[in-house]
Amino acid sequence: MPLDPPALPWLSPGSPFPGAECAWDGNSDAPGLLAAGGTLDVPTLRAAYGSGIFPWFSDGQPILWWSPDPRMVLKVANFKLHRSMHKTLQRFVADAACEVRFDTAFSTVIHACANSRRGLQSGTWIVPRMVQAYQQLHTAGSAHSVETWVDGELMGGLYCVALGHAVFGESMFTRAPDASKIALAALVAFCRAKSVEMIDCQQNTAHLASLGASEIRRSDFLAHVNAVKNTPDLNWHFSSLYWNYLSSDSTPST
Repeated sequence: MPLDPPALPWLSPGSPFPGAECAWDGNSDAPGLLAAGGTLDVPTLRAAYGSGIFPWFSDGQPILWWSPDPRMVLKVANFKLHRSMHKTLQRFVADAACEVRFDTAFSTVIHACANSRRGLQSGTWIVPRMVQAYQQLHTAGSAHSVETWVDGELMGGLYCVALGHAVFGESMFTRAPDASKIALAALVAFCRAKSVEMIDCQQNTAHLASLGASEIRRSDFLAHVNAVKNTPDLNWHFSSLYWNYLSSDSTPST
């Protein structure tokens, strides 16, 4: 019979986070839940991500903080570029009307991610408070958008958080087939070019697993974040030359 989880710590603004090992375990109704309360200001979000913690909550709930074990990550060396997507990407790269941009439409991207998930049980967390918080984090230089443009129109993209060489994926959207997958492929290519080893995916989904993501122990994830979060910030600019980092060792899979 599972034991009741410990009482959930309530954070006051500016309070330090409990250690990630204090999160509720898999025997609870909310594995990975660590704390509630606090604020979503830039210092708090940076402290959270630097400690392997992220916010996730719905309208009507307090701010909830999570650090699941195991942790889903995409090691960029393991990214699976499926055969059909490989052909799509080849056409995209060859078309002068198609391009990837970074950080030119962050607000549009995060609002599109929120709208695309509205009504989905697993995606109700991009509430207005979260949108505002990540826009502020973007202005501060720690949140970024990866954008797929076709004929001058934004067709898909994603946003992420970055501390040094620690990259944390958040959400993606698409307005055309494969547009969000192209954005993810561009992020992987960029990370390979910049010697970033992994992208945090937070929680396990079949879609992420199909792209090469897998679970690792939280302790290993935290060790990685601690090792790279204080490295110099990446130059968030996409060059078409980065596509070469996908073709070098990403054998298309069926």
